[in-house]
Amino acid sequence: MPIIQVSGDLLEQDVEVIVNAWNRNLIPWWLLLPQGVSGAIKKRGGVGPFRELRKFGVLPLGGAAVTSAGRLPFKAIIHVAGIGHLWRSSEASIRGSVRSALAKAQEHGFESIGFPLIGAGTGGGSPDKVEGMIREEIERSGYGGRAVIVRYGRSGGR
Repeated sequence: MPIIQVSGDLLEQDVEVIVNAWNRNLIPWWLLLPQGVSGAIKKRGGVGPFRELRKFGVLPLGGAAVTSAGRLPFKAIIHVAGIGHLWRSSEASIRGSVRSALAKAQEHGFESIGFPLIGAGTGGGSPDKVEGMIREEIERSGYGGRAVIVRYGRSGGR
């Protein structure tokens, strides 16, 4: 399973599915002001994926749910509960989110997946540490597809 690290925009990656670093889905999406990846998805992909997310109820910390991609050019979005009630990430929430996302990707037959740095934005995690945890979990997994870890930045890449 190839792992690629790029600097750029998650929503511009050539992958079948992207991961949205979300929360536990406890507070309805329309009461939140999505930031980071979620904000970009809402702005460019519409609110459809967030409306679909309601049907999954509260996600366990590190859990995942799959929705359509709205107006985005992906087959789906995998939303992961990477932050807890106090809007902070932890090693357990990050690693669990990566494992859950990969399991959903495998279950749905997605051959490529794009990861943001889950828990490094609003969640307060160190980008370098988060990237290392994501890489380790991908390497440990049985996922056979291509995984792209995307650090948000202006110098795009694939």
